[in-house]
This record gives sequence, structure tokens and C-alpha cells, in this order.
Amino acid sequence: MSDSLAGLDEQQREAASALRGPVCVLAGAGSGKTRVITHRIAHGVETGAYSPSRVMAVTFTAKAAGEMRGRLRALGVGGVAARTFHAAALAQLNYFWPQLAGDAAPTILGSKVRLLAQAADTIGVDPDPAVLRDVATRIEWRKITMRSIERYALDRPEPVGSLSLDAVVALQRAYEQLKDERRQLDFEDVLLACAGMLEAEPRVAAEVREQYRHFTVDEFQDVSPVQHRLLELWLGERRDLCVVGDASQTIYSFAGADPSYLLDFGVRHPDARVLRLERNYRSEAGVVAVANSLMRGRPGALELTANRATPDHPRPTIRAFADDSAEADGVAEAVADQIARGIDPRDVAVLYRVNAQSAPLLAALARRGIAAAVLGGKRFFDIPEVRQAVMALRGASVAPSSGDLVADVRSILRSLGLTDEPPPAGGPLRDAWEARAALLRLAEEAPAGTTMRAFTDELQVRAKDQHEIPTRTVTLSTLHAAKGLEWDHVHLVGLAEGLLPIAYATTFEQIDEERRLTYVGVTRAARTLTMSWARASGRYERQVSRFVREIGTSTLDEVRGRSTPPRRSTPGRSASGSAPSPAR
Repeated sequence: MSDSLAGLDEQQREAASALRGPVCVLAGAGSGKTRVITHRIAHGVETGAYSPSRVMAVTFTAKAAGEMRGRLRALGVGGVAARTFHAAALAQLNYFWPQLAGDAAPTILGSKVRLLAQAADTIGVDPDPAVLRDVATRIEWRKITMRSIERYALDRPEPVGSLSLDAVVALQRAYEQLKDERRQLDFEDVLLACAGMLEAEPRVAAEVREQYRHFTVDEFQDVSPVQHRLLELWLGERRDLCVVGDASQTIYSFAGADPSYLLDFGVRHPDARVLRLERNYRSEAGVVAVANSLMRGRPGALELTANRATPDHPRPTIRAFADDSAEADGVAEAVADQIARGIDPRDVAVLYRVNAQSAPLLAALARRGIAAAVLGGKRFFDIPEVRQAVMALRGASVAPSSGDLVADVRSILRSLGLTDEPPPAGGPLRDAWEARAALLRLAEEAPAGTTMRAFTDELQVRAKDQHEIPTRTVTLSTLHAAKGLEWDHVHLVGLAEGLLPIAYATTFEQIDEERRLTYVGVTRAARTLTMSWARASGRYERQVSRFVREIGTSTLDEVRGRSTPPRRSTPGRSASGSAPSPAR
């Protein structure tokens, strides 16, 4: 068997061996789709079917692109362009614009809201910042769906706050005029401008198509109309396209994502090979059963088969609490119990629908001395304390050292404030301590003989690829931010009508999106899944989510919620529940 196909199951191997397009891989949650994508590219290079420099692998986040590059490097493949749609389009604009226009490409606008506020002054309106943010969202949706301002106005959308439709249209025109006068492009303009350039300049299109012969697109269910158009222009008449996605994880329809491009791929390409990955390698059988029950009968849903089925493993549970405060306390107590049993806090996540749900959860965890990090905050390498530490470590890499990497890193981090005992949970000091401690753990995990220079070079690669270093904290995250991630133990909170599905989801399509969002939350769990809801919020009573009722007790165990007084941190142990080791 080819080295690049070793370790793949039968379905994965079939997909990785399909080197000529068009190919559509329907990949269920936890089925190893990134593994298949990278092994397919490696197999193409290994067999001579692909030249690495002629391959473009398109992803939706810079972090995913960095992970793909890292996996390809581990397979011995370099030179593949693994990029987001925006990064690829921007690179092409910056390369070709000077040739076509004789000057540098326009700069990228930093903030739509700031420019909208200036545009509002020019037309004599003064909307509040929330209204400007809403208009910015409307602009993004209009451009992603390739609508002109005129077409947008003909659709007769709802007014925005105090702004009438005419005022919203006038504000958008003023925004575009200011942007053009300043030679700026916004985020969506990058895609539109690149597509326009390829359509208008046959020489440019021919050069791009000569450079890139083989395309792979991950998360194809999230492709928008403008992204799909750009992909068509990159391809031209060629057919070497492999798309990978899962219709059950379409959670960005509000931002223009259109799963029909995935579901109708076989219609658009009648000779396409459509392959399925349905074996879930992530989750226990009980979690997979909940996921299947939730999505059964939905368009494009795959029937997952669990690869992990531990005998007598506890089934997923649903718990009801009296109110939001009791739910936060009950979840925090459950997390504390898990950590007391030796579970690493990094393996625990609490997931919710909206950001506002994080505050009581953070407070309840802090009362029990449990450090937590909210996903979607600053990237690890953008944290000031991390930047400071990396600079100090880089400086030390050119100075004489003891030859003991861990001792040298510990000494430098001590000088910057890393203490033997962590500060109390719930504040900036603890967050800084956890970040420094994560750097020390990375040094402790480095192969024997690693030099300070090699260690800091690795840190730079991780920062470039956005390969985050997890702090030893419990993760709190919205369901949207959790997509693509996994934890051993997941607490999915707020399973009540009005929260999940969210109150403003009223149409069939909107409710279905909320269902898919719940599915994403469920399938983040590898070992245990605990779902919960609160019967009341202030004076308002709630009903359990319709999704819980649909899943039913055949796959969920109903347990009585409880909330106990916060436990105190045990002396001599870190507030995360484990013995302090970072600065020993």
C-alpha cells in the first residue's frame, strides 16, 4: 500500500485515491475529513499525479489553513498553497493589480463601522453604533450574495433601527463613495474584485489557471455565491476539483453560506464521484446516537457509525434547573467534579448559543477556583504576555545557555512573572499566568536535545500557522466558535425554547439552522455529553427545547439537576484542580 494511504479506513482510502475530479466527499462529523484531504494531496504528489506548486487547498479560516500546511509538512509535502478564499484572492490582486493599473493595489479597510460613521455625517444622519453594525452586516450579506445596491433596494429589506430603507440605501452609497475616494477595499470587495479581474482579463485568468491545476475545497457547505463564482473562475474549463463537506454542519446561512452547492454537486457535475465518510472516530456511541436522532430525515444528513463504543459508558444526559443561575452553578459543580477525578481542564468545554450566557458560567467556575478561557478572545500568540515571553526567549536563543531547555525557559518565564502558585481564577493575572505556563509545558514536551533556537523557531511557525497552544483551562465557547474543534467532555447548556432555537428563528429554514447548530455542539463531544436547560429566566418561564423532545429518552438519560455551594480550592493545589508544576 502507498505510504500516503497507510492508516486510512476503506472509505477514507477510496476518497484519498480519487485523484481526478470532479469528486465530492460527504464527510460526517468526526470522520477524519482533514486527514483525507491531506492524504489525498500527499498521494497525488507521491504518485506524480500532482505537482505541489500546482495544488490549491482552500479552507475557511487561517487557522484551518495553517493546520493543513502542518499536516502536509508532516507527510513530507511542501509547496502546496493552503489558503482561505480571501487570502488567495488578495494574493492574486496584489500580484496582478500593479501590472494592470500601474500602481499598488488598494489598501484593505480596517473597520466598516468607522467608515460608515463618516459616511453618515456626509448625508446628515446620526445613527447609533448598533445601527451602524447592523448596516455593516447588511453590506456584507449584499456583497457575498453578489447583489448591487439597486438590487438590494428592490428586495425591500426591513429598515435598520431608526433608518428607513431609503436612508440605508443612501448610507451604503455614501460608504462606497468614501471607500473609492480613499482607494480602499473591504473584506468582501477582495473576492468581488478578484472575480471581476479574472472575468475582465483573459490573460490573468489564463495565468492563474496555468499556476493552479488541482483544487480542493474544505467545508464546502459554507461556500457563498461569490466564493463559488470565484472558484468557477479559477477552474475555467478544467475539472480537477475535490469538495469536502457536511450539510448537517451548515451554520452560516445568515452570512450567505449555501449548502446547495454541496448537495447539488452531482447535478452540476453529472460525472462526479460522490463518496461518503460516515464512520465517526471522535465520539462515544451514545453521543453519535444523539447526533443521528437530531438530524434523521434532514436533507443531506449522514447516518454516522460510531467507531468508539466503550462498554457500560454513561449515556448523554439532559438536566433541568430552576433558573439560569442554578444552571450555571450546576454545570460548574459538574466541571469541578470532573477535574477532581483527574480530568484535565483542557479536555472540558461548556458550549452555549450566545455570548451573554458566558458571564454567569465564568462567575460560577471562578467561585470554585476553576480557570476558564472564552474561545474567540485574543489568539494565543497575540496575548501581550506571550508576545513578551517569545521576544525574551528569542533573545536568549543567541546567548550562551545551560543546555537544559526546560530550565532555561523556566528561568526566563520566572523573570517575567511566572510563579509557583497560580493567582485566583477569574481575572487578568490568572489569564497571564496560564499563558506563560502553557509556554513552559510546550518546552517540557519538546524532544530531548531541543535547543532554545529550535524551540523559538517552532514557536514562530506555530504563530504563523495560528497553531494555538492550549492553556490549562476549561473552554467556554459559543456553538459557532466551537465548530471544527473537539473536547473529551462537553457541557451543552441552554437547551430551552428561546435560546436553542433562538427566539428570532421563526421560519422553517431558520429553525433548521438552529438544529444544525445544536448538532455541531453535540458532535464536539468525544467521551461525555451533558445537556441542560433552565426552567425560568427572571420572571419568564421556559419550555425545554424542541430538539431535546425530538431526540427523546431512547438516547438521553434524564437526571435531576443540583447546585451545591462552591468548593474551596485545596491548599497546595492549583486552582485548576491539578498540582502546580509550571514554575517548579
